[in-house]
Amino acid sequence: MSIVWRPKQSEVVRTNIYRFMDRLGFTELPAFLRFSVEKPEQFWAELDRELGIQWFTPYSQVVDTSRGNEWTRWFAGGQLNIAANCLDRWADKKQPACLWRNESGDRRVISFLRLSQDSNRLANFLDSIGIKTGDRVALCVPMAPELLTVIYACLKLGAIVVPIFSGFGPSAIASRIEDSGARLIFTEETLVRRGRAVPLRKKVLEAIGRNAIAGETNRVDRVINLSEIAALTAGQPPIFETRPLPSDAVAFLLYTSGTTGRPKGCVHTHAGALIQTAKEIFLAFDHQPRDRFFWLSDIGWMMGPWTILGNHHFGGTIFLYDGAPDYPVPDRLWQMIEEERITTFGVSPTAIRVLRNTSDPESFPFDSLRLLGSTGEPWDEASWLWYFSKIGKERCPVINISGGTEIIGCFLMPMPIQPLKPCTLGGPSPGMAADVVDERGRPLRRKTGYLVCTRPAPSMTAGIWRDPERYIATYWSRFPRWWHHGDWASIDEDGFWFLHGRADESMNVSGRKVGPGEVEEILCEHPGVAEAAVIGVPDRTKGEEIVAFVVPRQRTRTPLQVSDLAAHVVRQMGAAFRPKAVYVVAELPKTQSGKIVRRLIRQKYLGEPLTEMSSVANPAVLEFIAGPLKP
Repeated sequence: MSIVWRPKQSEVVRTNIYRFMDRLGFTELPAFLRFSVEKPEQFWAELDRELGIQWFTPYSQVVDTSRGNEWTRWFAGGQLNIAANCLDRWADKKQPACLWRNESGDRRVISFLRLSQDSNRLANFLDSIGIKTGDRVALCVPMAPELLTVIYACLKLGAIVVPIFSGFGPSAIASRIEDSGARLIFTEETLVRRGRAVPLRKKVLEAIGRNAIAGETNRVDRVINLSEIAALTAGQPPIFETRPLPSDAVAFLLYTSGTTGRPKGCVHTHAGALIQTAKEIFLAFDHQPRDRFFWLSDIGWMMGPWTILGNHHFGGTIFLYDGAPDYPVPDRLWQMIEEERITTFGVSPTAIRVLRNTSDPESFPFDSLRLLGSTGEPWDEASWLWYFSKIGKERCPVINISGGTEIIGCFLMPMPIQPLKPCTLGGPSPGMAADVVDERGRPLRRKTGYLVCTRPAPSMTAGIWRDPERYIATYWSRFPRWWHHGDWASIDEDGFWFLHGRADESMNVSGRKVGPGEVEEILCEHPGVAEAAVIGVPDRTKGEEIVAFVVPRQRTRTPLQVSDLAAHVVRQMGAAFRPKAVYVVAELPKTQSGKIVRRLIRQKYLGEPLTEMSSVANPAVLEFIAGPLKP
């Protein structure tokens, strides 16, 4: 794989990462990255100063590992508040805090002044009804500007924000409400998708009722629609004194689903969430004062809070879209990028595979774009190149990042000053001691291994809510004292990093381990394939065999031939990896963040009970997953 993008030196010297390195005396990125992990106390203190984080009380110690890496304390003794950094200091700023549009074309512009006043009024209202520091407040809402008001109002008074994906069913909503112990829930009567009004408040009320019927402790005091906020707060003063909070005070509970069991509530602090999100927007996405930042996301996905905090810390403008990405026309996203003059656009690889199949961006110049972003899953080369050439016009780098809900940020991300190969994640993010190791923890190069982090970082979840044992078992037990992230990764001969899917989904075919992402990428190279999912199924001879499910490209003129696809895999990987079966399907089951749920495909194919369905955005498609023919 060859390099397809190189930054110009005239552009390099204007980047934030270059200026930061230069201030610290570094001329080469590798040396700077080594410093960032070998001297964490100095690096994070310098980064704090570079980002301009405002503290009510300065911290006395950057990092304290006396209780072990698993329970590291960061910025001990300090007091701050995310809302003070991301909202209060920009209250008189003329630049919009938020641009918003929906499927119908409605548009709103929210200034920092307006957002500050609305958040203060709501904070006063919440205080008046007894919401206290440490109380949990859930959001199951459309992507409306009022969600910003709710988030900042909660943070101002020290309440913990619990975002919940609005596309979940009542059962999934109920589990997150019960686990978090939310006292108050913000929602809306309906949300609109593809022109159809979907009841939302009804789902939330049903979720609360399910918890009550099941005998769970029902702590919810009130359910408030976003559209009610203005009337409820009309008499409240537009001033609220943001509360100083300890650096390790909890700001967010972000839920992520495992392969089994209940969802995990990842605990994120005011200091950790702020410094990580701001670092990534500043260094990897090179925040500039006139940027307009759009990441296609839901507030229930980590990328929603990440976008808000990271950009608002610098007084930046974000763009929120409430609707389907290809409705009412397939080119909907491309139209909005042009009309809103978006400078930074981020999206999941899955969304690009779909849009590559249905939309035509050729007529859009995209001359406002500076950088592209992506996250969520491994790329296939064909889709990455389409994104880079058709949307980025081969001049915008693809800042492909990877980390997760558990760290509200990235372990891996390219810097805008380094060259790119298709699909690469560049390398470790500054301050993140990432490595690729074998089963015994030995470093690997040019081979696929486990992605680990050998030192703690400020935004690593401070635990799993109400379940410390599960936290240790999930992240710290595979390699003692190291964070085990659960992904396959590799570093090529030129030092470029790549991801290959979840390690717990790997297949053992005739004694050879292979990740599903590797086979899926090869299938997606076929001109007739838009998307692919691969699973391993038991086989007496080979141990496991490969079964593939593919979604055809709509623009292909020739119907897909299953035999051609199997032969294509053999040509690229060898005869041992010939798929046992290939099924052509209209759609694949995915989470709300666009990740393909291979676990459920495998269970459906094998006729096993389906586990942990709450994260699936389109569960009905599982009915069309074929199982093996019975004798």
